Amino acid sequence: MEQSRTRAPGVPAAGRPTRLTTQNVTGGAPADPAPRSAPGPARGEHTHSEPSAPRVVPQRHSVRDQILQALRAALLSGELAPGEVYSAPALAERFGVSPTPVREAMQVLVSEGCVATVPNRGFRVARHSPRDLAELTEIRALLEVPVVLALARTQPAERWEELRPLAEDTLQAAVCGDRGAYAETDRAFHRSLLELAGNAQLVSLAEDVRRRASLSSSRQAPTRRTTDLLAEAADHLALLDALSDQDLPAVERLVRDHA
Repeated sequence: MEQSRTRAPGVPAAGRPTRLTTQNVTGGAPADPAPRSAPGPARGEHTHSEPSAPRVVPQRHSVRDQILQALRAALLSGELAPGEVYSAPALAERFGVSPTPVREAMQVLVSEGCVATVPNRGFRVARHSPRDLAELTEIRALLEVPVVLALARTQPAERWEELRPLAEDTLQAAVCGDRGAYAETDRAFHRSLLELAGNAQLVSLAEDVRRRASLSSSRQAPTRRTTDLLAEAADHLALLDALSDQDLPAVERLVRDHA
């Protein structure tokens, strides 16, 4: 029988985990301790009521987004293993938050096909086959290749230079061998590229497919070398050069073959 895993991503098995607090989320200083109550007015004395101080409400979505980012990194690294079931309360305890933002983050991952809900138990990490990766790669090419080719015909060369800092960010992440940072910078580059088409629905759909493909790819090659990341990052710079030169065959090849 499968048993739920309780160790949360990014938290060592031994030792006490770092707790997420309202201070972490809002960036403000810790609240001062509540002052002691002042003596009340004498009987018959007329007083004017003072407005109560506004209540500070923790930004729950900020906590959820932090948890979501940590869970995605753990999926990419393999710390959240395919087929294993993880309970929201156990993960929440390790993160030092309530189960609610963990469940919300997990539901986002459910919508992305990364995990599946297991009633009364938690969430099972999805398994991805080589066929899944091949299908996602085909879908990504169908979405991105025609759009980028159209942009290559219409956008001026200086527009592509605006994206060069994003391409250099992916190269820096690859040099450091940071797979999580590389995945985020890679998505940022491709998102900015597709945003030039002015179709927000296309950008959202393509980003979802790319995220799924990235996770599926990590399942097939869980120990990607730094040299592999460097080669992919170099493709970004080569693509910008091809777009600037309006070299359409090179543009199509780079977009279609880029992992």
